[in-house]
Amino acid sequence: MAIPTEPIGSIPRPQELIEGMRAFAEGRMPRQVLDKLCFSAIRDTIELFEATGSPIVTDGEQTKPSFATYPIAGLPNIAPDGVTIPFADGHVRQLPRLTAGPFRYMIHADAYLQMAKRFAHVPVKQAVISASALSLLYPQGGLAGYSRDAFLGDLLREQEADIRGCLQKGAHKVQIDFTEGRLAVKLDPTKGLLRSLVDLNNRVLSRFSQEEKARIGVHTCPGGDRDSTHSADVDYAELLPSLFDLEAGNFYIQLASEKDRPRVLRIIRERARSDQTIFVGVTDPISPRVETAEEVRDRILEAAEFIPPERLGTTDDCGFSPFGDDTSTSRETAFAKIRARVAGTALAAKALRI
Repeated sequence: MAIPTEPIGSIPRPQELIEGMRAFAEGRMPRQVLDKLCFSAIRDTIELFEATGSPIVTDGEQTKPSFATYPIAGLPNIAPDGVTIPFADGHVRQLPRLTAGPFRYMIHADAYLQMAKRFAHVPVKQAVISASALSLLYPQGGLAGYSRDAFLGDLLREQEADIRGCLQKGAHKVQIDFTEGRLAVKLDPTKGLLRSLVDLNNRVLSRFSQEEKARIGVHTCPGGDRDSTHSADVDYAELLPSLFDLEAGNFYIQLASEKDRPRVLRIIRERARSDQTIFVGVTDPISPRVETAEEVRDRILEAAEFIPPERLGTTDDCGFSPFGDDTSTSRETAFAKIRARVAGTALAAKALRI
């Protein structure tokens, strides 16, 4: 396929796995039983993924509690009452709060990658959470005996190890989830917070070579949980100029659900660098309606009017279930949308004769 197409990451979990993870957390299920459920869900997800014709797959984040908290699940020095993220429909997600140092990951993403590669027959992509998102774990009041600078030093080492381990173990791409970028503009319209988050992520990216950065990407969206968003009301024009300051080679940009796509595409054309590949979102995971291949094709052809085809790729606007307990989208709908993305991308490549 001349136009690359990649998923973002998560696929809705089977209900049996969701219930099993809850039972394990409550001490009602032994680890070996949960492991069998996880094993089955990963294998089934990858089989269904490959059946869509997708040239790149993920494990669907089946065994992550969420896209944001996987590295710290079970960490002994966190409390549940951290930063809250309100969504437009009124529900809230809450990050943990660090209670003491040092900061360490409980698991690195290459463990998920290695399991997925056991089943996959095509390249596997791996998503990781950004250093900037995890920086929100540190309390504003500070921690006795553990300064913010010391925390950031530990965090940057852990994030580098998270990305590097995946690259070394054969990830097709490593995608940094930066959904908090647009939210940062909402929280701080001066964009000081956004600039600090971009700078922090660039401190991680500066540790990688140009060849490695070509396999690293950044995903941005206004959030997607229970068919709601946390920052879709923020003008993309406030985020995108700073987004392209990130020293990554690939950008996965929510676009299908935008009201004025041409306006956003013009900003991308003006701000993205010539060495950055732009994967535009062509399916909307929040909408229950499955796009047709022809709709996807037309969205890609629209994007090709602004982005040179050799720098253009396609993706989904967001993961289909970034939080493990989100059942607002069915597995069947998620894979139907992926099939439409794959087929529509092939139609667009044919129309563009590339």
